[in-house]
Amino acid sequence: METQAIIFDLDGVIVSTDHYHYRAWKQIADREGVPFDENRNVLLRGVSREESLEILLELASRPYSAEEKKKLAEEKNEIYRGLLTELTPADILPGVLTWIDRAKEKGLRTAIGSSSKNTDFILERIGLSDTFDAVVTGADVTHSKPAPDIFLLAAERLGVPAGACWVVEDAPAGIQAAKAAGMKTLGVGEFVKDVDPDRWAMTLGDAEL
Repeated sequence: METQAIIFDLDGVIVSTDHYHYRAWKQIADREGVPFDENRNVLLRGVSREESLEILLELASRPYSAEEKKKLAEEKNEIYRGLLTELTPADILPGVLTWIDRAKEKGLRTAIGSSSKNTDFILERIGLSDTFDAVVTGADVTHSKPAPDIFLLAAERLGVPAGACWVVEDAPAGIQAAKAAGMKTLGVGEFVKDVDPDRWAMTLGDAEL
């Protein structure tokens, strides 16, 4: 099927917020006495805040109640949003703006499909709030990646068949979600090099549209 749209993940594709997530989770983990480092942080890529917390707490020395988990997730988000105020348009990753421009020149629809519930805030900080034809976030769906819901909803909002969409992703969970949606994938970055996307590049700047 001929390509009609490109759906971009946000974190790690449009802008790198991984270090902000790490700093916020690290504060929570250190306070709770839970082992957490950058290698462990890789497991949180592309999944929701609640699922990330579950992964972090796998190494906790005690069980946590649902209320405690809710509070920890909220505290992490407060820390993270505070760190995100450091973001500027200069943080947009290499090749992103060129890809968006070329997509529009080719008449392709564009969307953001991100598990992050802070997507709108991030897009505002980097000056891309009005750039995409549709934006779907973790707040719009019940099941986050690797479930296909985010990408299927993005295609629906674009008015494009799922099979006519390419997804640009940097996380294994995102590649799985796109494949489950019946979409083709461009993997970006070292974490998806061996996941078997349809195409792969280190950055968008290294990939041809």
